[in-house]
Amino acid sequence: MNPTHATANRVDPVTASVIRGALENIAIEMGYKLMRMSYSSIIRESEDFGAAIIDAHGNQLCESIQSTPLQSGPLPGYVRGIMKQMEERGDTIEPGDVILHNDPYGGASHGPDVGFVVPVFHQDQLVGFAVTAAHHLDIGALSPGSCGIVDAMDAYAEGLQFKAIKVYQRGVKIEPVWQMLRDNIRTSKLVVGDMEAQVAACRIGAQRYVELIERYGLETVQHAYADLLDYSERLMRNAIAELPDGDYTATTYLDGYLDDPDPAKKHLPLTVTLKIRGSDMTVDLTGTSKQIDDKPINMPLEGTVDIAIWLTIRSILLDSDVYGHIPQNSGLTRPIHLVVPKGTLANPIFPAPTIARFCPGNQLADTVMKALSQVVPDKVSAGIGNLRVIAFSGLNNETHWVHMEIFEGAYGGRHGIDGMDAIDTLYANTRNNPIEDLESHLPLRINRYELRTDACAAGQWRGGLGSIREFTYLEDGGASIEGEGHAYKPWGFGGGADGDTASLTLRKADGSECAMPSKMPYEAANKGDTFIVVGPAGGGYGDPQKRDPERVLADVLDGFVRMDEAREQYGVSIREDMTIDWATTEALRSRAD
Repeated sequence: MNPTHATANRVDPVTASVIRGALENIAIEMGYKLMRMSYSSIIRESEDFGAAIIDAHGNQLCESIQSTPLQSGPLPGYVRGIMKQMEERGDTIEPGDVILHNDPYGGASHGPDVGFVVPVFHQDQLVGFAVTAAHHLDIGALSPGSCGIVDAMDAYAEGLQFKAIKVYQRGVKIEPVWQMLRDNIRTSKLVVGDMEAQVAACRIGAQRYVELIERYGLETVQHAYADLLDYSERLMRNAIAELPDGDYTATTYLDGYLDDPDPAKKHLPLTVTLKIRGSDMTVDLTGTSKQIDDKPINMPLEGTVDIAIWLTIRSILLDSDVYGHIPQNSGLTRPIHLVVPKGTLANPIFPAPTIARFCPGNQLADTVMKALSQVVPDKVSAGIGNLRVIAFSGLNNETHWVHMEIFEGAYGGRHGIDGMDAIDTLYANTRNNPIEDLESHLPLRINRYELRTDACAAGQWRGGLGSIREFTYLEDGGASIEGEGHAYKPWGFGGGADGDTASLTLRKADGSECAMPSKMPYEAANKGDTFIVVGPAGGGYGDPQKRDPERVLADVLDGFVRMDEAREQYGVSIREDMTIDWATTEALRSRAD
């Protein structure tokens, strides 16, 4: 049974609701089990993983609430990629199998996001898959780590590739595959331990799904989730149908490789046109830059591009503050159609490298937001401050250590709400790593972690602030960096000011400093060297002259806005005793009008 068309309810609403809750709890349990069994902070603390139940046709039924969208969203693509690979090889899926997959041209998000899939059988019938994906701290690439790799010449330079590889067959562990993992990954105990945790979490999910089927019957469960997919589709169709038909286009730019002499590798456009017709929306990326054949900022169409688009549309049109809990499943994507020319950054041709697709994908999501601002201005935020990933690493005797740190961006202001400060944006809702956890496990010291006070985009609702962090090496090591937003400011909306760019500085142990580009291949660092990481600030929303003067005063008291900026940008006069001069403020704003 392949539920692909909306129909009348097949199961009574109470039973369907109970089954929906049970499915969601299965995914949540998988997520918590994975977190508790994992070895690395990227899973345990940052929660950079996904867990879901997928039906036998590749439809997502539920996902773990702890998941980041960039991990949970691609999981149906992992399953479809696996089924396609196995069909082409003439292989079969059997009870007791566990399948390993990370092919970015076969549904996976990128190579380090490794998926493990356990097929679920009921009375010898394949009824679905329990799936987890998680980011791993090393995948055997050119340099240590699995993010920050920005100089891979092709897909083969990005690390190990697994295309539907069985690591268990009919319940028997395939030891040579596991040994290959241990032999080719720098931090093998950590990574293989996380992989084994993924397998265990999938098996728990498979067991719970079978128990659900045995309790209610296969047909009832299938009909219940068919209704669930149809319900999610109706929600999205109704939201699209409320929008005016038309074409809405927006363009933003990637830094690319700012220090590269080749102009084709920097200042790269991302163009999005939303074509709304009734309850259907086509997202056309014609006009986006051509792919870069030998640099890994290309984005997999399935696993990154589609997720960036779907997540942004869903979060804007079906805001959970308005709609409450919305079932996360494949029904939400049915009314949204993608047109993405091949050979572009958003639909590269193999073997173009893709491992550094994280920041470009987030910028694509921001471009979708910018296009939506023409249709639903009261629901979008102004431009976001993009994120950055640094892979810190070192070698202690013969043992590597690797740490991946995701540095926050900031949201732009939105109607009625100031932009959120120092937060992972759009499709990357991972948490930060506690300083105490980091310093207790790694030869790094965090000297500074605070909000910026030099960049607050003016608006009726101000832009969010980026953060500043300083990392000092306590022993020799190195780092590689993947980032964006050094050349282009986050866009302001409706009269709001543009945000501010990011920066990165390497301060050597001798006190000398060097400004670094947004993308830096692996560079050695000595004991005492410090990375100073300044995050971008989001754009402002609306006319600053309309901002509540009391809010302006609060920003001055917090150190986010200077008194002269309050006067010049907001038309608010603040006395030396830190009170508002209302008469002068009214005069300033009258002149501005």
